[in-house]
Amino acid sequence: MMRSGIEVLSEGPTWGGSTLDVPVGMPDVEQTRSETSLLTQSQPDTNVTPASTPVSFGRRGTLEVRLASRKEEIEAAQALRYHVFYEEMSATPDAAALATKRDVDRFDAFCDHLLVIDHELVPAGQEDNPPVEAVVGCYRLLRQEVAEQNGGFYTAGEFDIEPLLKRAGPDVRFLELGRSCVLAPYRDKRTVELLWHGIMHYVALHKLDVMFGCASFENTDPAELVVPLAYLYHHHLTPQNWYVRAHAARHVPMNRIPKEEVELRAALRAMPPMIKGYIRAGCFIGDGAVVDEQFGTTDVLILFPVSEINERYSSKFKKD
Repeated sequence: MMRSGIEVLSEGPTWGGSTLDVPVGMPDVEQTRSETSLLTQSQPDTNVTPASTPVSFGRRGTLEVRLASRKEEIEAAQALRYHVFYEEMSATPDAAALATKRDVDRFDAFCDHLLVIDHELVPAGQEDNPPVEAVVGCYRLLRQEVAEQNGGFYTAGEFDIEPLLKRAGPDVRFLELGRSCVLAPYRDKRTVELLWHGIMHYVALHKLDVMFGCASFENTDPAELVVPLAYLYHHHLTPQNWYVRAHAARHVPMNRIPKEEVELRAALRAMPPMIKGYIRAGCFIGDGAVVDEQFGTTDVLILFPVSEINERYSSKFKKD
């Protein structure tokens, strides 16, 4: 799971070996920023004005990955998130979520929403206006300049990212990934690869340098996660130039056992598929885990400098 997102996907970002139908022309970056960013709202609801023109990043079979272009599509993504996080998993809904059956927070109003659309569920002639039930996967994307205009990143509630942003300076542009999930019948390699194909095109389109977010274990007892957390700490901790630490008040130590006592196979068996996929792709892990009681998870910070993503994974999905 990744809950700056939470993710519930059957595979990590194992990107190799896919064949995608990719749009020939990509929009101008500045034009796309104005067309695809949602209007800022002060309340966490969906009274927003998404892009009027869909921005598609590719298609594989009946599945297409693109940015949300209608309020109804964002609401469909929120309903999908509610189903996965609250009904399938152990998140605790508040009164508003119970009433609407949607997972909504204030960040939805100004993030871009990456969707997977199943066109087999789209009636003929409605390709640019699909019904909400055709939204079968989603990711929420928050660029740094948008976050700075709207009170910061979601991840900042768990991890002290401000020193990292200051060290990186104004020439390094960050993208927060979050709120990702996929409808159960679609949790396969094809869908995951399509989502990451969309993310990599979005990164290229907006000239972004670093991706990050909160990845999760579905467990609130760190004592039961000693081995996988220690593995992440000893083998994938952020180097000093990318160092990030959980807020002191929420920091759960990850190095409870020394490196030589970490049994690799046991650690990987206990690793959620999404986190396993991230580390295969070359991500770094922040210092310290955070327990999130509302969502029933223990979170770690993942960080991808785009230039350092494992070429074996990224080459298939870089913008041509």
